[in-house]
Amino acid sequence: MAGLATVFGSGAMTNSIAEVENNDALFVIGSNTTENHPIVALRMKKAAEKGAKIIVADPRKIPLVKFAALWLRQRPGTDVALLNSMMHVILEEGLEDKRFIEERTEGFEAFKAAVKEFTPEYAEKITGVPKEDIIKAAKIYASAGKAGIYYTMGITQHSMGTNNVYSVANLAMLTGNLGRESTGVNPLRGQNNVQGSSDMACAPTVLPGYQKVTDEAARAKFESVWGRPVPSKVGMTATEMTGAMIDGSLKALYIMGENPLLSDPNMGHTTNALKNLEFLVVQDIFLTETAELADVVLPAASFAEKDGTFTNTERRVQRVRKAIDAPGEALDDLEIICRLSLRMGFDLCLNTPEDAFLEAGSLWPALAGMTYRRINDNGLHWPCPTSDHPGTPYLFHGTFPKGKATFTPVPFVKSKELPDDEYPFVLTTGRVLFQYHTGTMTRRSKALEAVAPEAFVEINTADAENLGISTSDMVSVTSRRGEIKLKAKVADKVGPGVVFIPFHYKEAAANILTNDALDPVCKIPEAKVCAVRLQKA
Repeated sequence: MAGLATVFGSGAMTNSIAEVENNDALFVIGSNTTENHPIVALRMKKAAEKGAKIIVADPRKIPLVKFAALWLRQRPGTDVALLNSMMHVILEEGLEDKRFIEERTEGFEAFKAAVKEFTPEYAEKITGVPKEDIIKAAKIYASAGKAGIYYTMGITQHSMGTNNVYSVANLAMLTGNLGRESTGVNPLRGQNNVQGSSDMACAPTVLPGYQKVTDEAARAKFESVWGRPVPSKVGMTATEMTGAMIDGSLKALYIMGENPLLSDPNMGHTTNALKNLEFLVVQDIFLTETAELADVVLPAASFAEKDGTFTNTERRVQRVRKAIDAPGEALDDLEIICRLSLRMGFDLCLNTPEDAFLEAGSLWPALAGMTYRRINDNGLHWPCPTSDHPGTPYLFHGTFPKGKATFTPVPFVKSKELPDDEYPFVLTTGRVLFQYHTGTMTRRSKALEAVAPEAFVEINTADAENLGISTSDMVSVTSRRGEIKLKAKVADKVGPGVVFIPFHYKEAAANILTNDALDPVCKIPEAKVCAVRLQKA
């Protein structure tokens, strides 16, 4: 999407967290914000106290619904139909921002034609959301002076996740909610330095700063500093590596701070892939389930045991300072990489993390104006191109980097695996407040384990009655990929035909069940929709 590709490709928020509480309307889709991003959720609640209207679109009755003016319970995997129908209503009611569309976008007519069929009545049949609520949501969002969109993996972990992101971008452009304070398209990143990792090229298509590996000029710039040729070929995504491990074309793997054995869908497939490697190295702060399979484990320092920077979800670059010494033989990541490079015959060592940061700024203009001194107290938002630049809390003020932003016509595409007679329920997965990701850190906390010690499956009241299942009964949940047993939680948090399982617990790992079908563009797996059957164990 011209002008938006860099930001949406990076997963960064277009606006800052502080701006959230000054929204007039908030559209939260695929984000259990109060449990996954509680600090951001506090800002959302403050916005509601100030009179903002919150629209929550989620298959589950998440805690944020309590503060919402409207809850849209769409069927898992039907986000595009919901979004297109809202945009259909906005156009029918004449609520689009005609001036913004004319001056700052292109491709509008093709987009307009694509949403014409998505009437509220048509969308209701697909999504299960009453047409009246679709109309109401469209009017709330489009009529607000400052409306922001907030989403997470609830809309991205699908085989059509890229389409979902295009759709939320279309919605923001249609209403002119980009390039202004307290508006924007705001993906909330799932970990504390995911944004920084993305910025520094933890993706197979880019060099640091989202500069394409296929761009000869970009490669030449990095080669002049690094003193080595930079490959021009795009590499594999993490999800593509799994298949390559299985077929033997990928023979060695180096994993840093990740536990794919539990976090990747279709756990059995991932396990077989890792075991098929000739050589596996894992660098982590604990002996994770993945590390247990490694030939070599490199003990790393935690956030509190090293110096450097983290970049958070709002693009704010912040200082991290060493508070305690790392235990035993653990080293910080930069030192480990430095020592490895020396053993491999090339000195890429930098004296300090600050030297690495300054090198990054010399190669990526968005960081060029930052120094440790400038970010010492509160940090700065990139882009910050000069030493006197104040940073950029919100993006696209007055212009887009590449001219006009482009509307993208987005069709409705069904999930790869839907319920049938053999597997009649839809499983969706996520997190709970007191555990985090694969539990590598949180499950070592006695206090957190005391509150949330075990896995569960949420089942709708009517479905549970039909199956003869009560709360705390042991239930067998089976998909085409495997089976787990766990306790039932019977309530109406999920709708009929839908079940929810948190993925933190290795003893009942939800990702044994989930589908590893990939989005054709970004290769993200479809962790949020698969077909399962339930049986009282």
